[in-house]
Amino acid sequence: QVQLVESGGGLVQPGGSLRLSCAASGSIFRIYVMGWYRQAPGKQRELVASITSGGSTNTADSVKGRVTISRDNAKNTVYLQMNSLKPEDTAVYYCSYHDVVLDRMYWGQGTQVTVSS
Repeated sequence: QVQLVESGGGLVQPGGSLRLSCAASGSIFRIYVMGWYRQAPGKQRELVASITSGGSTNTADSVKGRVTISRDNAKNTVYLQMNSLKPEDTAVYYCSYHDVVLDRMYWGQGTQVTVSS
C-alpha cells in the first residue's frame, strides 16, 4: 500500500514557475517508477515526466526544456519543477507510483495548475 499526496499547485502567470511535490508513504520498495501525469478538460491524461528508483528520467517532448523531475529518496518525495509556464500547461497534475516488482500502480488525488494572466 502506497499513499501519495501532491502539493504546490495553484494559479501562476504565463512565464512563471511552479514546483510540485509528491510525498509517498507506506510500502516503498527498491524498484519503482514515479511520475507526473496531467489531464486538461476534454483531453487525454498524458505523462509529463518520470523517474526510476535508479535515477533515470524521461520528459515529454511537449515540456522538454521547461520541466525537470527530481527526487529526494530519503524523504520519499518527488518534485516537478516547471518553468516558463504556458496557458496550455493548465491541467490537473497527478503523481503516480509504479511498483515494478508487483506491477501495481498508485495515484495521488491531483493538484490543479492554472496558468493565466
